[in-house]
Amino acid sequence: MILTTISGRGALIFALLVFLHDAQAAEPWDTLTPGPITQVVDIVDGDTVVITPEIDGAREIRLVGIQAPKIPLGRKNFKAWPYGETAKEALAELVLNQPVSLYFGGEAMDRHGRLLAHLQRHDGLWIQGELLRQGMARVYSFPDNRAVVDQMLIAEQTARDLRRGIWRHPFYDIRTPNNAIDYTGRFELVQGTVHAVADRGKRIYINFSEDWRTDFTLTIEGKAQRLFRNAKFDLLSLNGKHVRARGWLKSFNGPMIAITHPEQIEVLD
Repeated sequence: MILTTISGRGALIFALLVFLHDAQAAEPWDTLTPGPITQVVDIVDGDTVVITPEIDGAREIRLVGIQAPKIPLGRKNFKAWPYGETAKEALAELVLNQPVSLYFGGEAMDRHGRLLAHLQRHDGLWIQGELLRQGMARVYSFPDNRAVVDQMLIAEQTARDLRRGIWRHPFYDIRTPNNAIDYTGRFELVQGTVHAVADRGKRIYINFSEDWRTDFTLTIEGKAQRLFRNAKFDLLSLNGKHVRARGWLKSFNGPMIAITHPEQIEVLD
């Protein structure tokens, strides 16, 4: 445990900082739209629950903004991610057979007919924030559902700093531009220093080495660029900056993540 290396006043200050860090992610409700109250009657996996009664024809809620470790769910030849069952159990512990209030911050339903909502327990606990603080999920946002991602990133960082849950396992390590190629086809966090930013009009390229044909690259197309401009996030200013990006790694002139909205990039300095 980290606190065993700190004693006296230093331990007290450290504990207070962790508390304050957690607390910053505790109350997202002011910026979300309240919805109905329902009952959780089953747990599908670490980020999906079954409810009754149905809401707008939907029986399931996908906890928007997070991605818990995946389990097979009947998918043939699918290998479970580490902590998949643990995350499912953690969610069950929080909400199974309990009433929850729904809150919305963007698109309300996905293509599978599941509601996309933030959950608040009867005692006020924000379920997404709690799962992130426990290290049972990662932030996983979309351009049409970006509300309170900043608060979720704080909760995720707290768990990572304290090596809670998934952050103890190498499967969820933050990758580097040099080893990102080994993880294509997976959702990953990649951290490094930007070597150069190239604006080609319809697409902006953020490269992490001189050799753009093989290096790790972030690509941002026109629609996403507008979201960055609206957020006053100057992509061209990232040259030389230390950043962390998240998304699905693909292979295109080396490992690549297609960036669709600003919350996928964290500037670390």
